[in-house]
Amino acid sequence: MRSLPLFHRVAGRPVVVLGEGALAEPKQRLVERAGGQVVTDLDQGIAGNARLAFIAHRDPERCETDAARAREAGLLVNVVDRPDLCDFTTPSLLERDPVLLAIGTDGTSAGLAKQLRLRLEALLPADLGALAARLFALRSQIRARWPEAGDRRRVLDLALSAGGPLDPLSEHAATRVEQWVAGEALAMEAGLQQIDLISTDPDDLTLRQARLLGSADAILFDPAIPSALLDRARADAMRIALPHEGPMPAGLVVLLRLA
Repeated sequence: MRSLPLFHRVAGRPVVVLGEGALAEPKQRLVERAGGQVVTDLDQGIAGNARLAFIAHRDPERCETDAARAREAGLLVNVVDRPDLCDFTTPSLLERDPVLLAIGTDGTSAGLAKQLRLRLEALLPADLGALAARLFALRSQIRARWPEAGDRRRVLDLALSAGGPLDPLSEHAATRVEQWVAGEALAMEAGLQQIDLISTDPDDLTLRQARLLGSADAILFDPAIPSALLDRARADAMRIALPHEGPMPAGLVVLLRLA
């Protein structure tokens, strides 16, 4: 991964968009959809403490000059069709408000990102955002039902997994949230789960193995296992190379070994 993916909140804040016509207008619309205030003068944007600048002049030299000025003033810069001049790139966006999926290629192929988004558009239900909104609205009830963070995460993981009662790829999952909170919910049990890998290719993981990795609180792993496979675990999961001496970590622990 060569870029750090972030969601930058710009609502109510100035964002510089320089340029005109077909190059600049999509960037203006992007900023406006996010609630930002489009500023078309660089000096005004700098004075207003803008943090981001989109530069879309037709003249390449003018793009370079304004990019240098904006960067010197502390702004992060995106120059249209010039990834070599960009501090950040804009992904192809799939919106199911408040769910937002961003698909990027680090500036190498906007067309590929767009086609991936179009494929995913057909997979994600129109009411996916409603599921996120209901889970947020009932967060206090969910916390009260499962006060321990590890238990709560495992219950949610199982409910949101493929075929679960809140499967996000199923229709009308949002209408089942209240019933799920009040009913008998199953959870992945804490303790040690062993995964014997048949290969070091992440794509060879079974659905169960991928689910365990994505839910584990700690990973005990063979040092020969590549980082690409370990990256399928939660980013905040504890990682411990074998051999391990000392107490077993709490929660769901996955022992990852080569068969």
